[in-house]
Amino acid sequence: MPFPHRLMRPLLTMLCLGCMAAPQVRAQSAQTADGWPSKPITYVVPFAAGGTTDLLGRLIGQKLATALGQSVVVENRAGAGGNIGSDYVAKAAPDGYTLLGGTISSHAINVSLYPKMPYDPVKNFQPVALIGTLPNVLVVNANSPWKSVQDVIAAAKAKPGSINFGSSGNGTSQHLAAELFANMASLRMTHVPYKGSSQAVQALLGSQVDLVFENSVAAMPMIQSGKFRALATTGSKRAAELPDVPTMAESGLAGYEIVSWQAIFAPAGTPMPIVNKLSAEIGKIIRQPDMKARLASMGVEPSGAGPAELGSFQKSEVAKWANLIKVANIHLE
Repeated sequence: MPFPHRLMRPLLTMLCLGCMAAPQVRAQSAQTADGWPSKPITYVVPFAAGGTTDLLGRLIGQKLATALGQSVVVENRAGAGGNIGSDYVAKAAPDGYTLLGGTISSHAINVSLYPKMPYDPVKNFQPVALIGTLPNVLVVNANSPWKSVQDVIAAAKAKPGSINFGSSGNGTSQHLAAELFANMASLRMTHVPYKGSSQAVQALLGSQVDLVFENSVAAMPMIQSGKFRALATTGSKRAAELPDVPTMAESGLAGYEIVSWQAIFAPAGTPMPIVNKLSAEIGKIIRQPDMKARLASMGVEPSGAGPAELGSFQKSEVAKWANLIKVANIHLE
């Protein structure tokens, strides 16, 4: 029996719409976290092993692996103040299998400090979760004659350029903390950059540098063991784990404040269902009592802020540091 011509056009229209809808359905089904993760996840730390970002990455990575049922492999890609590892992740496939331990330096400071950046810290990344914030601590070797910030200032002014300060790399919060100190106190010091906190800490331990503005996470073990002397913290208030150590502002530099932060990012374009799943699991991990206690002992104030909040915070930090670097005339040698 011949097919009625009057029904041909509606049928063809339905078939065409069906063909057009098929890719959309496939795309929508791909935009879910179902089946993810089905293989190990790489967590890139853009600094050397043993530093703050590395320690936090391994702590969270271990618990995240348990929560997701897939291993999380921490991979260190150090250099250029976090730029090398960050650039690697910026160019990775946006499929949820490559994450980055981003910091105040790699995702807020460097873009205003380095003349040529290989990536855009905002456009090339998808914010996932803010781990927390932490102050830096001005520390010297226990054998140092300096007992206060004013002692350092007096020594630096007596012999301009003679004091060496170490950092975990150009553009890091440790570097900028020292530069801001030198600018506000009208000092001239010599910067010695390393590839991570662990190397800077070892350099101070071996008296290869005179002082370091180190993250509390990396500095605390040395302070508690008596190998380092803490002279001041860089936050707006005294650190809970160092109640007897004054702030830089209390030590004579009114208005001085630098608070570092650690966060997790994914490549831009990573599907939001995966990002949201990651963020939710990381938030749960940060709120676990044992993790909260561990972070507190390291001087980290836990956050757990999600993608939208982290994104807004990051943009405000980029603007803040751009202004500070310009006003303080901070630049790379």
